Amino acid sequence: MANTKAIVVRCGNEEYAIPVEQTVSIEELEKVNPIPHLPEYLLGLMKIRGELVPILDFQQILYGNSAKDDPNAKVVVVQTEGVYFGLLVLEAKEILDISEDTLTSKGLMAYSKTPYFSSVANLENRIITMIDPTILSDTLTGMDDITDYVGQQVSENV
Repeated sequence: MANTKAIVVRCGNEEYAIPVEQTVSIEELEKVNPIPHLPEYLLGLMKIRGELVPILDFQQILYGNSAKDDPNAKVVVVQTEGVYFGLLVLEAKEILDISEDTLTSKGLMAYSKTPYFSSVANLENRIITMIDPTILSDTLTGMDDITDYVGQQVSENV
């Protein structure tokens, strides 16, 4: 059986996993420049290694409260075909090899509010929900606006 390598993060009291192949880095939360008129979960732009990166508060998306004031919060920077963005989480815990035979999608497909949950890893002593960053960026309201805004900022600074 094949394994999936994933970064395990925490939001609320739950664990989520982001595929390693879509993860660019894990960063400390630093100064975020807010952008007016965007959804509350889009905190704004943070400069990471010279690039402007939109920061999404994953805690806000899932539970309606922000992780931005938590001293242990981390930004997991992910890359999809369409966009490069940071997910603010309460904790980035570990890199884990998840065996394909522990993954199931039963019950997830029926819940349309979280289409970015791709599967659940049913491990011996824990349950971890797998996140698909591409679906997340494609389904969240305002992502097109922030992608356009970042593109505009980059062109003006070239």
